[in-house]
Amino acid sequence: MKKTIEISLLPEQCVDENIAATYISRNIGSTEISGIKILRKSLDARRKPIRYNLQVDVYFNETPPKDHFDFDFKDVRNSPHAVIIGAGPAGLFAALKLLEQGIKPIIFERGKDVRERRRDLAKINRENTVNPESNYCFGEGGAGTFSDGKLYTRSTKRGDVNRILRLLVKHGADEKILYEAHPHIGTNKLPQIITNIRETILQYGGEVHFNSKLTDIGIENNKIKSVEINSINKLQTSKLILATGHSARDIFELLDRKNILIEAKPFALGVRIEHPQSLIDSIQYKCDSRGDYLPPASYSMVNQSLGRGVFSFCMCPGGIIAPAATAPGEIVVNGWSPSKRNNKFANSGLVVTIEQKDFKIFEKHGALAAMKFQSMVEQNAFTVSKSLAAPSQRVMDFLNKKVSTTLPDCSYQPGIISSSLDEVLPDFIAASLRDALNVFGKKMKGYLTNEAVMVATESRTSSPVRIPRDKENLQHPQIIGLYPCGEGAGYAGGIISAAIDGEQCALKIGVLLIK
Repeated sequence: MKKTIEISLLPEQCVDENIAATYISRNIGSTEISGIKILRKSLDARRKPIRYNLQVDVYFNETPPKDHFDFDFKDVRNSPHAVIIGAGPAGLFAALKLLEQGIKPIIFERGKDVRERRRDLAKINRENTVNPESNYCFGEGGAGTFSDGKLYTRSTKRGDVNRILRLLVKHGADEKILYEAHPHIGTNKLPQIITNIRETILQYGGEVHFNSKLTDIGIENNKIKSVEINSINKLQTSKLILATGHSARDIFELLDRKNILIEAKPFALGVRIEHPQSLIDSIQYKCDSRGDYLPPASYSMVNQSLGRGVFSFCMCPGGIIAPAATAPGEIVVNGWSPSKRNNKFANSGLVVTIEQKDFKIFEKHGALAAMKFQSMVEQNAFTVSKSLAAPSQRVMDFLNKKVSTTLPDCSYQPGIISSSLDEVLPDFIAASLRDALNVFGKKMKGYLTNEAVMVATESRTSSPVRIPRDKENLQHPQIIGLYPCGEGAGYAGGIISAAIDGEQCALKIGVLLIK
């Protein structure tokens, strides 16, 4: 017999399922529980004592059924093919969905595989050297591989989130992501999962090519006819999924040169703000120490400041600020956390919405205007620093427009340099950040402190370009067979939504090729 219940337990009562089962047994007054299966788990820190809310299937006198993670991947060695540009979440999950439909995915990724990519990331940190083709954004797994592994999304109406989570579990993720309210894999574990997905694609006859950059697209009679790779190799194809991510500026420029319709779009830009994790814990949990059983605390904030949205973005408890530049002469920062979130710092993007009026100064660049604005701010940061050491300012000093005489320890490995962020950020962004920080400081007592540091620039929140597509068939309105996909096309924001979008594009291709 099975019974579904909802129950609240203390954190120490939820260390593992066996301990939880003991407390559930006591709560319902039964000693005949043969097993439990957690369906949902979320932390409620609004009141003391802090508790976990759980929805659980409780089994009596029977063994809980095991989850099966079987998918109907087909051998596609001799099947019709579709080309995918980009091996990020959108591209990889598009490939998996093509396998299920009996279509051969051929992936071209400009960067390196995960193992080789690590060496280039180390050079960024140690030598301040950015490889334009292999960095935190480009390479196997895309930006998602080294950007924390957060899996929560608001895109539930667009696809099956649970299916994406199950595919991740099949390829090595912890089953806890299936029931946690804010699932998270961790940057340290994502590379192996990405490698396992690649092995599945290869096992069933798909192809994955690294160091393979899209340099041209062949079009005849408004139809996709071929792709050119590395300015040398050409492959005939009629179906092209363009899943290049939000930082592939050369792809946007290629489309613009070929008069393929693209559009400038609003995005958000600002800084990373980093606090001691213990301080965020004390603010959120209202205690001196979170102890052994509570997770590192996170936060989420939003405010309308001076007519603009200002919000926290990609908050990383127990995390690290990472150098995410994709070209020499720019400074871009991002954040990630290991699976245990056991770093001593907490960081978050703190960004301001950028509107069409803001990049009007670049209107001569047409659809690339927002991208040019984004690039300008990133280059401003490098001009101030003259290296990958990021311009930084203590929070209270920023509010008081005072250059910091010293800076606190910071997780950003290329280092930070004391600067006035007003020299980096446009005036309206700095003003909006100051206004919002004063509001956030009232909501989170202790948030405004010179123990915290602001690091510029957090600028790759989303794509500054949208590649339009038809809502029904997901093809570009001008080019038959071109499927703009994922974050780079402006249709996703994060691992899950990008994966869902990749699957949706693959499904549309399946309808045409399987006929």
